[in-house]
Amino acid sequence: MRRRALIVGNWKMNGLIETGRGLAREVLAGLTEREERKLLCEVVVCPPFTGLADLNQILGSSSLKLGGQDMSEYPSGAHTGEIAGIMLRNVGCWYVILGHSERRAERGEDDALIGRKTAAAFRDGLVPIVCLGETLSQREQSQTLEVIEAQLLAVLPHLPDSVSKIQQLVVAYEPVWAIGTGKNATPQQVQEVHAFIRKLLAEQLGEGSAAKIRILYGGSVKPDNAADLFGLDDVDGGLIGGASLNATDFLAIVDAYPNDF
Repeated sequence: MRRRALIVGNWKMNGLIETGRGLAREVLAGLTEREERKLLCEVVVCPPFTGLADLNQILGSSSLKLGGQDMSEYPSGAHTGEIAGIMLRNVGCWYVILGHSERRAERGEDDALIGRKTAAAFRDGLVPIVCLGETLSQREQSQTLEVIEAQLLAVLPHLPDSVSKIQQLVVAYEPVWAIGTGKNATPQQVQEVHAFIRKLLAEQLGEGSAAKIRILYGGSVKPDNAADLFGLDDVDGGLIGGASLNATDFLAIVDAYPNDF
């Protein structure tokens, strides 16, 4: 039996409260309709911080979950401009994206910091979606698996002791060169990296945990390529950027997940 898919919409720095409301309501209406036919995946949206409290009121206890786009490693205190995991939980978040390539590139976040943030997410009751990925230069130099291994191994020591919590971890492979560029990794390239991640998880955490941890793909996922990507053995859903800002496209991606449970 396959792991239950997870489709995450990362809205990035897009949308004011009014537009966020409209988009969330459209997605929620589409999911409600699909639930009557048995929704085959879990769906999360990650709006800008300014929209979280408002969307929490709209989504309530529905199947559409909220996630944060980042969080601090600290629980509280004198950290101007930061947001703590407990604050995200307070406005209804279930998930948090960590280590996105844009944070790594624009804010200088390194593997060690992503590890500490992962520990903080579990501490504060959030499920971390830890992003891994190589640049175009690293891929051209055949360093992809080496980069992925270093990024993942920096996170694993920060996981909690509880096996059930470890199995909640979500990993997202997002080749940096395929994010918002229009370039796409081939299904073969995607499966190679996902299988490598699964193997590494098995070596470090055991086969049982590795079989339950969901590995998402993020890299210009669109309605026209989602089915091919989601049909791969080790792809358990997607971290969707631009296409998540259009409800029709996002729901089409949700529909693309195979129903062979």
